[in-house]
Amino acid sequence: MKIIEKICKKQEKLSENPAVTIALLGDSVTQGCFDALLTKDGNIDTVFDTESSYGNRLKGMLNLLYPRVQFNLINAGISGDSAVGGLKRLERDVLSYHPDLVIVGFALNDACAGLDGLARYKDAMAEILSKITAQGAECIVLTPNAMCTEVSPQLTEKTFTKLAAKLSALQKDGVLDLYAEAARDIAREKGAVLCDVYAVWQKMLAAGVNVTELLANKLNHPIRKMHYMTAMMLCECILS
Repeated sequence: MKIIEKICKKQEKLSENPAVTIALLGDSVTQGCFDALLTKDGNIDTVFDTESSYGNRLKGMLNLLYPRVQFNLINAGISGDSAVGGLKRLERDVLSYHPDLVIVGFALNDACAGLDGLARYKDAMAEILSKITAQGAECIVLTPNAMCTEVSPQLTEKTFTKLAAKLSALQKDGVLDLYAEAARDIAREKGAVLCDVYAVWQKMLAAGVNVTELLANKLNHPIRKMHYMTAMMLCECILS
C-alpha cells in the first residue's frame, strides 16, 4: 500500500514529515466490546476493553516494526452501528482528521435486517469508500467475524438466548455470508484493499471449529485472541 511510503519517509526524517494517521470506522467489534451483560433495567450492555481491540493491537505491531514513527489511531467504532450510521458520521468522526488510511468494518448489525437490508448496506458501503478515496486516503475493507452458530449453554438469561437464536439463524442460513460477499464486491469495485477475516472464520467453520466458543459474549464479539488475528491480517495488508 502507498501508506508504506509515508511511513518510511517519516522513519527516515522525523522532523520533515507528518505523523501517520489511521482511522477505524466500524461497530462494536471495532470499538472494543467483548462480554455482554444485563443492566438492572434489563438492557444489554457490554464490557469495553479498547486496549485489546484489533485497532490497538495493529498500532502496537506497527510501532514495533517502525519504532521511530508516530502513528495516530482514530477509533471511530460505535457499538450497535451499521454502515448506514457510519456513513452519516463519516465526516465528523473520520474525514475531519484527514487520515492516511481508513479501515472500514461493518456487517454484523446490518445483517440483522436480513436480506431486506442488503441493498442499504451495499449503497452505504459504496458511498463510504467513495468519500474516503475522494479525500485522498487509502481504504481497507474489513469483512466481519462469524456470529454464533448455536445457543451457548453458558447463556442463561432469556434476553441473550433469544438473541443467540436469531444470530445463529442468520449465520447458518447464509445471510451473513451474503453481506461478507457484498463487502468483497464493493472493495473490488472501489479499488479498496480487502482484509477478508470472514474467509478465515468460514474455513474454521468448515473444519469443524466451534466458533461460538471464540466469541466473548457467545453472540458476535470475538475473544481477545481473535482480535490479534485480525490485527495480524491488517498488518499484512498494509505491508503489501
